Amino acid sequence: MGGPENHLWQWQGLDVAWNLEGEKINSPISIVLIHGFGACKEHWRNNQSALSQYAPCFAIDLIGFGNSSQPKAKLKSNPQNQIGFTYNFDNWSNQINDFCNEVVKTPVLLVGNSIGSVIALRASQLLKQNCRGVVLAGCATRALDDKRLKEQPQILRWTRPLLKTLVRQRWLSINLFRNASSPGVIKKVLKQAYPSGTNVDDALLELLQKPSKREGAPEAFHGFINLFDDHLAPQLLVNLSVPVYLIWGEKDPWEPVSEAKKWIKTFSCIRSLEIISDVGHCPHDEAPEDVNRLLVKVIQQAT
Repeated sequence: MGGPENHLWQWQGLDVAWNLEGEKINSPISIVLIHGFGACKEHWRNNQSALSQYAPCFAIDLIGFGNSSQPKAKLKSNPQNQIGFTYNFDNWSNQINDFCNEVVKTPVLLVGNSIGSVIALRASQLLKQNCRGVVLAGCATRALDDKRLKEQPQILRWTRPLLKTLVRQRWLSINLFRNASSPGVIKKVLKQAYPSGTNVDDALLELLQKPSKREGAPEAFHGFINLFDDHLAPQLLVNLSVPVYLIWGEKDPWEPVSEAKKWIKTFSCIRSLEIISDVGHCPHDEAPEDVNRLLVKVIQQAT
């Protein structure tokens, strides 16, 4: 698969993979694309080139994914002196914040998908005036977070302690990961995530499968499935000073569009909500022409 040349940046002793298109574009801002869980910088394959016509466009692999380092997961329950990386939203957001300050070195527009959207919101708080806006192209609402437990059926509330005990077991999470990363399961998930089937091709399967074959790939999965109390998008949207733009798939199977409609009525920082018909959780890849058109408008407003 073609595309921009990959680069590595050293962050806290770890390798962070990133790429850039539009390096010579004269723009007061740059765009930073942040992928979702299980994805990588190549998931913006149908966006980066188009956006780079208007501003330098970076895509980055979060720690644990793509070609970035995949260190051993350190859980909250582990001893303080244990070596490892805590896979959580603060650490990923610190990665984005430092990347923007040390590599990008211009004000940025952050664009995220799924958990990448939550990370973008948190990173915007850290970047302060160096962030000119955040686009949530499908946002994880994290329905299983402890803070949302009251919304769950009673049986799930009763079994939560058992669930937490089970998923802390690395042998179990490794087996769950092996199943989840098998080609057959990935194809089934993509049928849900991309209800129209558009752009579900061999290149997509390859970019999702390849990082999962690396030795440390199960570690991010182990860390993430143990995140039961972390940032929620609505909490981050309260009193946020930067403008936020929502792009949502009408048929998102996991994050209902009703949530986005609620947010735009609740949070003053949200400037717009664009709902794209017949697409799911990854609107940027399932309907890239529509999303690129919307993102260009935001870029023009931000500059």
